[in-house]
Amino acid sequence: MKISELNTPVTEVEGLTVAQVEELAVHDWHYKILDLIFGGNSDIGLAQQLVVNFVLFAIVLAVAVAAYFITRKIIYGAVAKIVRATPNNWDDELLKSKLFTWVSLLVPVAIVLETALLVFDGDAFGADKQNSIIVGIGEILLIVSQVTAIVLIMFSLMSVLNIIERIYNRYEVSKKLPLKSFLQVIKVVIFTVSLIFIISSVMGKSPLFIFSGLGAATAILMLIFKDAILGLVAGIQLSANQMVSVGDWIEMPKFGADGEVEEVALTTVKVCNWDKTVTTVPTYALISDSFKNWSGMSESGVRRMKRAMHFDMQSVRVLKPEEIEKMRQITLLKDYIISKEAEITAWNTEQGVTSHELVNARALTNIGTFRAYVVEYLKSHPNIDEAETILVRHLSPGDNGLPIEIYAFSNDNAWVNFEGIQSDIFDHLMAITPEFGLRLFQRPSGLDLSSTRFAD
Repeated sequence: MKISELNTPVTEVEGLTVAQVEELAVHDWHYKILDLIFGGNSDIGLAQQLVVNFVLFAIVLAVAVAAYFITRKIIYGAVAKIVRATPNNWDDELLKSKLFTWVSLLVPVAIVLETALLVFDGDAFGADKQNSIIVGIGEILLIVSQVTAIVLIMFSLMSVLNIIERIYNRYEVSKKLPLKSFLQVIKVVIFTVSLIFIISSVMGKSPLFIFSGLGAATAILMLIFKDAILGLVAGIQLSANQMVSVGDWIEMPKFGADGEVEEVALTTVKVCNWDKTVTTVPTYALISDSFKNWSGMSESGVRRMKRAMHFDMQSVRVLKPEEIEKMRQITLLKDYIISKEAEITAWNTEQGVTSHELVNARALTNIGTFRAYVVEYLKSHPNIDEAETILVRHLSPGDNGLPIEIYAFSNDNAWVNFEGIQSDIFDHLMAITPEFGLRLFQRPSGLDLSSTRFAD
């Protein structure tokens, strides 16, 4: 049939539905493009139909692209104006996200989705000219458009969740109650549902058909999402019991983790170790295994000092009168010497013994006086918290001499500052040890052995 023999497209649309009117309008465009390109003396074959369809599709794509830029400019411009007008900072995350890109892309995809079958319509030139190739192209284009729309909707929802997470992380409560693991669960659900809709679009089946088959695959799904399920349960327990939060210092030797928690996710907890390496720990391992959380120390504002000094037991003895008098001159020991001498004198008098009877009488010892000095020194130290326990005690003597353990809390728990405070205290105590007639114990070194040999 010649183009000149074609009937004039229908213009009277009374009694037709909206869909029929749209279809007739697009068919009218088919005839116009065909007439414009091939003139009025050409047969309508497959090649001519494909040329007309692709030209018409190019026009649709041009309209879709223009719609994308117009939509993006309108939406982004309106939101940007509102965000800049508000005094809040959290709404800046809207502009940093790709949400408006995905939403704007939905407009051209929707245009293509609505026009795909109208553009590649096998009946556009009459039922006798219907071609399966054109129909197939239209159906493929329809499926691609549906899949693209589903993916864009999925990306849009993911962007919304990312915006919520970033806004939430701006507040201090996010460190106590991480939201990332819960949002990841929602993302998994969104991805799974999107995948089902994509499969249903490709297969041409209802999504209910796919959902009905999930019941039979429950065991397989539980195996696939085992870590995610365990992580979700662990995340709920960690958050509900406030066992670990972002910023906490945790120690977990089994996994080589000793540092600050950077991220609590659905399946893993990321720990930045003090040597700047990163360790990932399974989230459920924090429930099934034991770990040490130092956040209590960080929040208390103090840090424990627990270290022993080892003394040569042969240097432990009773103080002589002149040594007691010397100790009385030490400011920190003055009250201790007075009260202790009165206590000892009263006890010896009651027992009927004199201070010369070393076995029967009580007397001041150099190690006891040293312990008293350390207690008073710690109490007067500006970097030691007097409200916390201060303890100086004997430990069991052994091959390394007599250990005297010093137990106290510094009022500065910053690592570098704490180590400096602790070092200063022990520097001082080791330096004044000879003043009490005591000797610190250390194993003989090569120099000690060589000195002994030369002396012999």
